[in-house]
Amino acid sequence: MVASLASPLLVGVYEDGVLVREISSEEHASEGLVHILRTFKFEIDGIIYANGPGSFMGLKVAYVILRTFCLAKNIKFEAVSGFELNGGAPIRANKAFCFVRGENGEVRLAKAQAGEFRLPPTLSNLNKSEDVLPNYVIGAV
Repeated sequence: MVASLASPLLVGVYEDGVLVREISSEEHASEGLVHILRTFKFEIDGIIYANGPGSFMGLKVAYVILRTFCLAKNIKFEAVSGFELNGGAPIRANKAFCFVRGENGEVRLAKAQAGEFRLPPTLSNLNKSEDVLPNYVIGAV
């Protein structure tokens, strides 16, 4: 399972590394993830989530829900940068600014048009990490 925490919430179901189903929800991650995990009819052997950059509260809540689920079910938990799921395009930070990734990998805030998130057709090219802590870029205010 791969989860993007942007709005709308986007979850992909993969079998043998190939996307077989997409589930989306307009709910916030706190409600949408819980609902999807409760009603999921597939055997889950791992979760990969976009750990940022993004909203402090959205990332924190999603991290706690997914990490707890993975610990309770004893399944693998990995992370990818949100930039992996939108082709490296800017990621919306607030009404006026987006998170933008520079050439050397640093992330900064800038006025830009946010890109759209898409689930990859396969998991083979994702740069997955076992460092699953949220990447807030900017802290809580």
